Amino acid sequence: MAQHVQMHPVYRAINKPLTIWGVERRLFFLAVVIGGATFNYFGSLISGIAMFVGLYGAARWTTATDMQMIRILLSARRCRAEYDPGKRDPFDIEVVPQ
Repeated sequence: MAQHVQMHPVYRAINKPLTIWGVERRLFFLAVVIGGATFNYFGSLISGIAMFVGLYGAARWTTATDMQMIRILLSARRCRAEYDPGKRDPFDIEVVPQ
């Protein structure tokens, strides 16, 4: 019996991440908002631009490294630890003389 190979087209736009200037859009918006807040708080354009550039660089690195890193970190805080190897029940050691 011959097996038929089915081809399903997958369009690039479906798997393409939504970015602005090479940065995931939520991280870009966060960098813009914090840069604007820094500008308003300190009253210095240089501090606002420096904050935006620093956060933009970190966001660009995060986007290039792993696109799902933010989603994983945000969902990980909802999960509780099942096993913590650092916490052990105390136990007694008994030395038996021979």
